[in-house]
Amino acid sequence: MSRLLGFQVLLLLWGYACLWPSSFASAALLISRDHDLPQDTMRAARSLQKRSTHEVTVELRSVTVECTVASRFAHTVMTSVAVNKANVSQEIFFEVELPKTAFISNFSMEIEGQVYVGEVKEKEKAKKQYEKAVSSGKTAGLVKASGRSMEKFSVSVNIAAKSNVTFILTYEELLQRKLGQYEILTRVKPKTLVQNFQILANIYEPQGLSYVDAHATFLSNDLLPLVEKTVTDKKAHISFSPTMDQQRKCPGCDGTLIDGDFIINYDVNREKNLGDIQIVNGYFVHFFAPPDLPRVPKNVVFVIDKSGSMSGRKIIQTREALLAILKDLDEDDYFALIEFESDVNVWKDSLTKATKENVAEAQAHVNKLRAEGGTNINDAVLKGVDMLIKDRREKILPERSLDMLILLTDGMPNMGESHIPTIQQNVRSAIGGNMSLFCLGFGDGVDYSFLDVMSRQNNGLARRIFEASDATLQLQGFYEEVSSPLLREVDISYPGNAVDFLTTNHFSQLFNGSEIVVAGRLTDNNLDNFLVEVFGQGFEGDFTVQGQASAEDWGVIYPDEEYIFGDFTERLWAYLTIQQLLQKSKSGAPEEKTNATAKALDMSLEYSFVTPLTSMVVIKPETEDGPDSPLIADKLTEEQRQQGEMYRPVPVPVQYSTAGGSYSSPPTYFVDGDPHFMIELPDKQDALCFNINVKPGTIFNLVRDPESGILVNGQIIGDKKIPPSGQRNTYFGRFGIVHQTLGIKLEVSTKDISVSQDGKQVRLLWSDAASLKGTNMDLHVTKDRSLTVTLKGSVKFVILLHKVWEKHPYHRDYLGFYTLDSHLLSSSVHGLLGQFYHEIAYEVTDMRPGRVPEKPDATMYVKGQQLNVTRGWQRDFRRDMKKGENVPCWFVHNNGTGLVDGDVTSYVVSGLFKTV
Repeated sequence: MSRLLGFQVLLLLWGYACLWPSSFASAALLISRDHDLPQDTMRAARSLQKRSTHEVTVELRSVTVECTVASRFAHTVMTSVAVNKANVSQEIFFEVELPKTAFISNFSMEIEGQVYVGEVKEKEKAKKQYEKAVSSGKTAGLVKASGRSMEKFSVSVNIAAKSNVTFILTYEELLQRKLGQYEILTRVKPKTLVQNFQILANIYEPQGLSYVDAHATFLSNDLLPLVEKTVTDKKAHISFSPTMDQQRKCPGCDGTLIDGDFIINYDVNREKNLGDIQIVNGYFVHFFAPPDLPRVPKNVVFVIDKSGSMSGRKIIQTREALLAILKDLDEDDYFALIEFESDVNVWKDSLTKATKENVAEAQAHVNKLRAEGGTNINDAVLKGVDMLIKDRREKILPERSLDMLILLTDGMPNMGESHIPTIQQNVRSAIGGNMSLFCLGFGDGVDYSFLDVMSRQNNGLARRIFEASDATLQLQGFYEEVSSPLLREVDISYPGNAVDFLTTNHFSQLFNGSEIVVAGRLTDNNLDNFLVEVFGQGFEGDFTVQGQASAEDWGVIYPDEEYIFGDFTERLWAYLTIQQLLQKSKSGAPEEKTNATAKALDMSLEYSFVTPLTSMVVIKPETEDGPDSPLIADKLTEEQRQQGEMYRPVPVPVQYSTAGGSYSSPPTYFVDGDPHFMIELPDKQDALCFNINVKPGTIFNLVRDPESGILVNGQIIGDKKIPPSGQRNTYFGRFGIVHQTLGIKLEVSTKDISVSQDGKQVRLLWSDAASLKGTNMDLHVTKDRSLTVTLKGSVKFVILLHKVWEKHPYHRDYLGFYTLDSHLLSSSVHGLLGQFYHEIAYEVTDMRPGRVPEKPDATMYVKGQQLNVTRGWQRDFRRDMKKGENVPCWFVHNNGTGLVDGDVTSYVVSGLFKTV
C-alpha cells in the first residue's frame, strides 16, 4: 500500500447499527495488499504534492446508506462511488463501521466496468488463500473491533488515473428490542464533503408503529430541518440528504459538519396477547411481547468480586452501581450480598426483603467494600446457589417469584477451585436449571469465554463491562434490562404436522421491554391447522393464550411497494437459527457442539453469511504492482474482540519539560531494561518487541545513518553477580553518539556525560541539572533522571538513568535509550534499532492460547517468514521512572530472529565509536 502522505484518500468512515447487541459475535476484514508503488508513480505523486498540497485528486461522488426493515429484519446496503481525478494511479480506501451482531452477506467492487464479487467459503479454505498471500511478502490489514458494539471493515484498491470505483457492502441482522424500543444507529464520518450524501431508512411493520424518532449527535439548528420523517400506521420513511454547502463547517471551507451518530428509535403496537405472526414464502416468524403484564417478584443474589485486581476505580464504580441498583429494588423483591476474594463473605445468611430499612442497611455495608486478596469464584457462586435453595426450601421466598444470581468479576479464578470446566460443571449441577445466572465481566483481563459459557448453561447471559468512566452506568443499564421479569418458563408450541426447522421455543424468562422471537418453516400450507399456544408462569397465575395464525398479504398492506424484501422471513429464520447454533456450539454437550457447528457452517454457506465459521473472499484486481490477491472478510468471536482490545496499545503523547518549554513525543523506538527493544507502530496501533541475550561487554551498533553521519553504539553491562535464580540480567551501561557532519561526539555512562564538539570538551554529571545550548546541538540534563539530546535539523534522543540502591547485592545502575523524530533520518538508516525507523510490513493471525493465560501466542508473517510470537508487555519509563508503564507488544523470540535483518552478532562492533 502506498505510503504517500496526503495522497492516500480516506474515502469514508461510517457505519450503521440496527440493533442493541444480543449475541457476542463480531466482524473483521483481512486484506492482503502490496506495500510499494512503482518508482515512477511515487515520483509523480511527489510532483503533484509539490505542485499543490490542497489539490483534490479524489472526488467522492456519492455515499448512500440504505436500510430496509421488514418486521424487525434489517437489510442494509452501503454504497460509495469515488473518482480518481489524478493523472496517476492511487490507492483509494473504503472504511465502514458495522454492528458486531450483523452478518455480511455481500461485498463487491466495480472498477472500470469490471465487477469483483465476494464469495463465502469455509473459514479454513479461505485461510489457506490468505496465508499464501501474506507468506509471499504481502501485508494484510485486519479490521479491529471499533468501540463496544461496532466493527471496522476496511479495504483499499489501486485505481488507475481518471477512473472510478464503486464499493457496495451488504449486511443483514435481526433487530432486538431493548428497554421497549428498537434502535437504528448510523455512524457517519465521511472526513470530506460528498456530492451526493444520503441516509435512507424504510421501516415496514404490519403490527403498526407506535412511535418513530430520529435524531443525530451532529445536528445543528440548520441541519435539523433536513431530517425528513414520514410515518403512517404501518410504514416509516426517514431520510437525511444535506447538500455540499449544508455539509460545510463554514462558508467556503472544506471541513464537514457530518461527524457522529444518526439514530432512529421505534416500537410497534402490541394489542394481542398472542403476539404477531408473519408468514411469507413458506416461512413464519412469531414475535411475542404481551402488553400490560404485572412484573414477577425476583430473588436476586449479588455475587461481587472484591479481589485485589478490583482495587482503585473498579471497586469505586462497583460500589456506586450497587448503591443505585439497591435503591431501585422493588419492595416485594428479596436480595442478598455476597462478596468474595480468597474467602467468601455474606452480608446476611438469608435473602432479605427489599424494604427501605433493609436497603439502607445494605447500602451502608456496600460503602465499606474494599479490594484485596485472590479470586475464589467457585465457592462464591455455589454459596449464592445454596442460599436460594435453602430459602426456597424454607419458604422464605414467595412461591411465584424468579430466582437469579448476578456475578460481577474482573479476573480469572485463582483460589479454591480454579479449573474452569470443573467450576462450570459444579455451578450447572448446583443450579439444576432452577434459576438464572448472569455474569458481568469487568475490564480486559477477565476470561469472558468462561463467563459466557457458564451463564448460557444456566438460563442467563454474559455481558462485558468496559473499564471506562461510564462503567457504573453500564452496570446499572444491564440491571435495568433484567430487573422486571414478566413471565418465567415460557413455552410456545405449534402443530408438529404444520411446521418444522423450528428455532428455540422455550425461554426461561421474559423481561419487560424485551421480546421473544421464534421462526420456522411451514410444511402445511393449510393455515387452518396453524394453532399457536403460549404457556408461562406469571405473578398472578399461569399465563395461557392460544389462537389461530393468519397470513397477511403484504401486497395489500403495502400496495405501492413493488419490492420490499420478499424472502425476509426465510433469511430471518436462517439468521436466528445460525446465532442459536453458534451458542450451542460453545455451551452444549460434546456431541451437541459438533452437530451444531456442522449445521451452522452448512447454513452460513447456503445463505452466504459471514459468520465465525466462514469467510468472504474477494479477489483483488491485478495491478502493475503485482498479481491478483485475495481480500478476506472474517468474523471474530467476542473473545477475539476482547484480545484485540486488550493487546492493542493506545498511543499516548508523552510530555517532556525542557529548558525551553515542553514538547510532545512522536512515535518512539527504544531499548530499555534487560535489554528490551521496542518498536512502536502508531499506524497499526501496535508494537513489536524482542530481547537481546549476550555477554556483558558486548558493544552493539544501534543506529547508523551514512548520509547524515549519525552513529549510536551501546555497550552491554550485567548484574554484579549471578542472583540465586541463576538468571543474570543484562542492560545497556554506556552509549556512544556521533554526528560526523556536525562534529559532535558524546559518551554517556551511568556516571557522567562527556561532550566533544569542535575540539572543545565538556563533562556533565548526572547529579546536577544542566543545559548546554549550541549552534548544532542542545543538551538538557534532568538531575539523576534523563538526558535529552537535540541535534540540529535531525533526530532527537532521550537517555534515561535507572538508579539502583548502591548496596544492592546483584543489580546496578543502567541506561535506557529512546529515539524521537526518527522520520528526520535518511532512508538508508540501519542498525539494531535504526532498521525499524521506517515502515515494517507484517501481519499477525491465528491467535491462540499460550503457556501463560494472559499471553496468547500467534503467527506472524514478516519478511517472507512465518514466526511464532507471543503477546506480552514491555515497560516505557519516560513518565514513570520507578515502575514504568506497560506497553503491549508482539514479542519475537530468539533475539528477534526473523524480525531483525541477519543475525544479531552482525551488529557487534569493536568500540563505542566504531562502525565495525
